[in-house]
Amino acid sequence: MSTVSNSDYVLQAVNLHKSFGARHVLRGVEFGLRPGELLGVLGENGAGKSTLLRILAGALRADRGEVVHRGRLGYCPQRIVVNDELTVGQHLRYFQSAYHLEDLTVAESVAERLGLTPFRHTRAGVLSGGTRQKLNLTLALMHDPDVVLMDEPYQGFDWENYLTFWTLTDQLRAQGRSVLVISHLAHDTERFDRLLRLARGQVEPTEAMAGAELEAAS
Repeated sequence: MSTVSNSDYVLQAVNLHKSFGARHVLRGVEFGLRPGELLGVLGENGAGKSTLLRILAGALRADRGEVVHRGRLGYCPQRIVVNDELTVGQHLRYFQSAYHLEDLTVAESVAERLGLTPFRHTRAGVLSGGTRQKLNLTLALMHDPDVVLMDEPYQGFDWENYLTFWTLTDQLRAQGRSVLVISHLAHDTERFDRLLRLARGQVEPTEAMAGAELEAAS
């Protein structure tokens, strides 16, 4: 992954290719994420959305192509990556050290908004799936990133926390942060500044589709 000073984009995918054996998942993916933009990437299950996001985050190497970015990245993967033996508070302190943060002001603010604060002394292994996802999201946002990459970020959330997620996302955008959300559902498409669809290994602009139609396609 490289860094660039081009002010037009804070993140760019340049001719990304990725295969797993004979299966070609990405075939020349190209797009850019603008400053302060909320971008949605939609696609059927198995289209390669998580693979694309892992490459953008630097967690997976592309076979060909390049990712260029500027600013701090925040990455919320679909697979929840927390340690079952550590409490919520221990996770926050661990990532505070990893991010070289002076304090936990942002983490505590996000945790409070998501209703995670009462679980501060609870081990991650006994949390519900939705609460673990709250922790996952808090860890992705606690260092106040410039670019946030989210893979199905609201899975397991109840309605109240689903709405809180969008409020947080709107606040990030209002602060000039750039957010990329990938999903197989086209819910709340009016919230996005722009929508792309990943299909046949490439991305293209798409008209907003009903969530039921996209679910049926997958």
